[in-house]
Amino acid sequence: MSAASSTCADAAPARVDVVLDTLIVAGWAGRDQDAVEHHIAELAALGVRRPSSTPCFYRLAPALLVQDDTIDVVGQTSSGEAECVLLRQGDEWLVSVGSDHTDREVEAYGVTVSKQVCAKPVARHAWRYTDVAAHWDQLELRSWVTREGKRRLYQEGTVAGLLSPRELMAKLGPLGLPSGAAMFCGTLAAIGGVAGGEQFEIELLDPVLGRAIRHRYATQALAIAD
Repeated sequence: MSAASSTCADAAPARVDVVLDTLIVAGWAGRDQDAVEHHIAELAALGVRRPSSTPCFYRLAPALLVQDDTIDVVGQTSSGEAECVLLRQGDEWLVSVGSDHTDREVEAYGVTVSKQVCAKPVARHAWRYTDVAAHWDQLELRSWVTREGKRRLYQEGTVAGLLSPRELMAKLGPLGLPSGAAMFCGTLAAIGGVAGGEQFEIELLDPVLGRAIRHRYATQALAIAD
């Protein structure tokens, strides 16, 4: 991602160029450790290896960040998930919404590899983190998946069940998130189980300031050669 539009709480939108050279995806980022452990056990039953620690920070290629309306995927086994995305440019902190699109078949033998093989769509708008920090837990994430022409709600809830940016920074290490970095901050459980589709929609809602950031993208499945 090379540019974002920053929306302040009390000003008109202004275009901000954001040059990123670091991408981190925070996994297993729930606050309730019993719920995290339950989810780990569920995925372990499907063949997904347990993380060495929680939360787990996956370092990925920054070139995966895109703001396109369509992404290419391999086969039919990938799916998205809505997440808050923190962006740091110098002393400026921004928050947007993105999708940690992941190949679920590959995930069974390598979580990092499964994330690396898919683009990570990010919305074209962002807010200043300082404008939402005081009411962070009231922010709401939603997503919808469209499969075979049928659109359904896929995720819904506040971010209160996830580690806050401050908590993630503390666990990331003494240097925290460097300038030029983006970090996906964890996701909510999927309603009805993990599922992919031909279109995915994501939304970050701020009910306190009455605004939302939305992004929609389609997936184009590439054929797998025999």
